[in-house]
Amino acid sequence: MKIYPADKICNLVLLGHGGSGKTAFAEAILYNAKVIDRMGKSNDGNTVMDFDPEEIRRQISLNTSTAACEWDQYKINLIDTPGDFDFVGEVLQGIHIADAGLIMIGAKDGLSVGSEKALNMCRRKKLPVAFVISRMDENNANFDKALETLKDAIGQTVIPLALPIVVNNEMTGIIDVIKQQAYSLDHKKGTATPVDMPTDQVDAVGSLCEAIHEMVAETDEALMEKFFSGEAFTDAEVTAGVKAAIREGSLYPVFAASATANWGVRFIMDQFIQYLPKTSEGQPVEAKTAEGEMVSLTPDPQGPLAAFVFKTIADPFVGRISLFKVYSGTLKANSTLYNPDREKEERISSVFLMIGKKQITQDQITAGDIGAVSKLSLTATNDTLCERSHIIRLPQINFPVPCLSMAIFPQVKGEEDKIMSGLNKLKDEDPVFNVVNDAETHQMIISGLGEQQLDVLRSKLKTKFNVEASLEEARVPYRETIRKKVKVQGRHKKQTGGHGQYGDVWIEFEPGEEENLVFEQKIFGGSVPKSFHPAVEKGLQEAIGKGSLAGYPVVNLKATLVDGSYHDVDSSEMAFKIAARLAYKAGLPLASPVLLEPISIVEIHIPDDYLGDIMGDLNKRRGRIMGINPDDEGQVVQAEVPTSEMGKYASDLKSMTQGRGWYTINFARYEQAPQVVSEKVIADAKARMEEDEE
Repeated sequence: MKIYPADKICNLVLLGHGGSGKTAFAEAILYNAKVIDRMGKSNDGNTVMDFDPEEIRRQISLNTSTAACEWDQYKINLIDTPGDFDFVGEVLQGIHIADAGLIMIGAKDGLSVGSEKALNMCRRKKLPVAFVISRMDENNANFDKALETLKDAIGQTVIPLALPIVVNNEMTGIIDVIKQQAYSLDHKKGTATPVDMPTDQVDAVGSLCEAIHEMVAETDEALMEKFFSGEAFTDAEVTAGVKAAIREGSLYPVFAASATANWGVRFIMDQFIQYLPKTSEGQPVEAKTAEGEMVSLTPDPQGPLAAFVFKTIADPFVGRISLFKVYSGTLKANSTLYNPDREKEERISSVFLMIGKKQITQDQITAGDIGAVSKLSLTATNDTLCERSHIIRLPQINFPVPCLSMAIFPQVKGEEDKIMSGLNKLKDEDPVFNVVNDAETHQMIISGLGEQQLDVLRSKLKTKFNVEASLEEARVPYRETIRKKVKVQGRHKKQTGGHGQYGDVWIEFEPGEEENLVFEQKIFGGSVPKSFHPAVEKGLQEAIGKGSLAGYPVVNLKATLVDGSYHDVDSSEMAFKIAARLAYKAGLPLASPVLLEPISIVEIHIPDDYLGDIMGDLNKRRGRIMGINPDDEGQVVQAEVPTSEMGKYASDLKSMTQGRGWYTINFARYEQAPQVVSEKVIADAKARMEEDEE
């Protein structure tokens, strides 16, 4: 594929709700651009963009993928993204490097939650947006109804640049609103032939044309004067004005198509080239130099090299494939670049374009274009590649924080290391999850945005690394403490012939103010020599890892060594460590022990309509509402909730808000658990201990 300048490149991210037809539309574009000779289907597992084995098995997009194609002397880089909310990190990757967003709207369903969220993400990034009302070939498809849902949500800035001609529930043609020209569609070839406009649509097209001209006038003072004087705009002025209005976000153009039937796709591709912004027309990117100064980068192939890695693919055969966008300069094959985020150099052997999983080798990737490189040793998603002599850091993607944690364990004992190794490799591919070994609960904890994401990771462990794993709710790290002061003896005496073992201590246990153990000694007369005091403390430190109620660590404990005795020959550090543990074991049950449960601070972001439902649900979870504050998209509910009540909250919140809500969760403190909770936790712990003993 030939090299294109930035003013001939459009990086287009496909967005929308799951099932809205993003992958099918990408397939139709590639077919019409003659990149592929037949269109695949997600249900058949043979599309260009959904090439991951897990995507083929589930018949949905799970990863961001790219494909380059040429159309009318321009290059379009398609960036296909998932529609499921659990994979919003993938969507952010696509939006971050795009010049425009294309949101797919099902002709039967209208504006859906996924499309709303995509629009909000584009607005936050100030990314120009267009809509395609897709799947026009399906039964009950209704362009006008779907268009109304867009207007209701966004306003009168939503204007169709194309109207479908529908006869007997079939889209037989399309109308170019700006040129006021109708076309009939060849369903086999996908081509359009000029025809007379249907009489019943003449008035509608005229009204839309007038609205478009008003928007064009608002983009320039000279055009405004021309508009009010009644002078007609030239074609060039209309084109420039529409492009400016789309770029500024004052116009959201709407098109109509069916990807699977190939209706109107070629027409839309022509419209994209004409009206959607190219890479050269975007805002300069603000980057940071090695000295910490901000510089503005434009897509100049002769400028300082700055390439951003927005996506990593973990291929078990090829290795890591890093997808990048060049913001400035030219990235050439067989070169050495510098990664300022890792402070290391990377050797670039070959560079290539991606068409799904297919690689097309290139000599270079120029400013504004998207490319890929394999087998980088250190570079990961969100890293910058530049020249050592001209260090630049590009702005990074702000990924969401994982909020749902589950325990993952192998179905075959002893394969824990395989799971950890596989997940660490998958982390290159999906940065929106964490995995840690919890030493306290003895579980491997994986955290993500939802159950679907975690289940996909579990499946990928099987397909890519041949290790089968299961998921279950993570254990809650409870704590224990005491409420009253007791004084107990711990005495260890053992005679086995020769030297024996002797240690004797009296210790006072009482509630402490610090979380960690506070150890003091008030020994008079040397009843326990000072040389054995550290052994007593060490014995207690080892003992507090297991409480007397349910075996959870003990906190806020103060222990004072007040008396004891020793033997000149038989006493040793080990004997006094054992004596201290005996005192601990005897004293804690007498000191009114209680169970403490962790409390989390939760911030829940929801539209206004769901406030009552969320507050009622939090009350059922024993939550305390701390505050309710408005934000750009609705309300933010701040609450303190027992961590044990938040195990599956990601799924529950998605259900309650139809996917519109999201939340963050952080540990706050420990509080005494209610009696009913305490009894259940203690019973579960005892049952687990009995299973372990068996």
